Amino acid sequence: MNREDAKNAKTKNKFFAAFAPSRLALVNFGWTLASSIAWRRRKAIKTVKNSLTDVPGIKVGHWTDCEAATGCTVVLCPAGAVAGVDVRGGAPGTRETDLLDPLCSVEKIHAIVLSGGSAFGLASADGVMQWLEERGIGFNVGVARVPIVPAAILFDLGLGSAKVRPTAASGYAACEAAGSDGVAQGNVGAGTGATVGKLLGPLRAMKGGLGCASQQIEGGVIVAALVCVNAVGNIVNPHTGQIIAGARALNGHGFVQELSRTASSIAEMAAGTNTTLAVIATNAALTKVGATKVAQMAHDGLARAIRPVHTHADGDIVFALSLGDKPSDVTRIGALAADVLADAVVNAIRAAETLHGLPAARDYTQTTST
Repeated sequence: MNREDAKNAKTKNKFFAAFAPSRLALVNFGWTLASSIAWRRRKAIKTVKNSLTDVPGIKVGHWTDCEAATGCTVVLCPAGAVAGVDVRGGAPGTRETDLLDPLCSVEKIHAIVLSGGSAFGLASADGVMQWLEERGIGFNVGVARVPIVPAAILFDLGLGSAKVRPTAASGYAACEAAGSDGVAQGNVGAGTGATVGKLLGPLRAMKGGLGCASQQIEGGVIVAALVCVNAVGNIVNPHTGQIIAGARALNGHGFVQELSRTASSIAEMAAGTNTTLAVIATNAALTKVGATKVAQMAHDGLARAIRPVHTHADGDIVFALSLGDKPSDVTRIGALAADVLADAVVNAIRAAETLHGLPAARDYTQTTST
């Protein structure tokens, strides 16, 4: 390169260097605009029923005993559903969850049972299996069809009667009552005896319950949640940051918010007496790996609405079901699952009613306390 060429090259470099900030700003503007358009296209809208049954192929039924403060809920998917699960907390009670591991061979399940009654309540899954078998639904093993029915339980023996628990007959009855209309919420099914806010012990707790929520995004993709809220922690509306149910302050107004004041009571509480159970469903096509990831991400919704969550005294579990062929991104579905699950927790508390002297949020003075 001669001296003249070198001079021209240097001038050209200075020219491009002078416009580099402008080019960078233009690129950033284009990226921001494209991201904004993509976000608007993906913006979720509420569905008509705002329920788990917004997902085609899902039926939900309850068996409820308000006097004994217990019950069970069945989520039926007779045509089969790809499923995943993520278990958190220190004290879960489950049945047939190991087969949801992506390494296991069973590809689809036919129902999920959520039940009160502590470990006794797992018997309700027997009735669901009977109901499905009578209709020829199940995994074909040649000599029979075996319904695949994972189940999870929560502890509700401390409210109502500890001698009455969901049985196989209860699970069968829940199947008989199942439908695809809007799902009853509050003191129903597995949410009947649910309680929350036990940071100061059961005497200062409040009524939990069962709730649903769902949203739809572009392409007709629906993500829905059903949850039974039976947590040791307080319940917070993630949109406002306000405690809507929890450990009631000793003065009878408001809630205990400072965890440091209740840490000793958490340590003293018996493990296994608290559990939040949830089912996420979507019509997006997911593999078992994808469904498992969605279940994992959905737990973020519990963390937004329950404080604290996933404690040693809880057995929190989220199932995820795929019942469709809509194309979508697993990360997007998981993020939306967290959103609808947080909303379902709030809906459960709003729908709950006072039972056996334990106040519901609608009946309690919610003046802020410490």
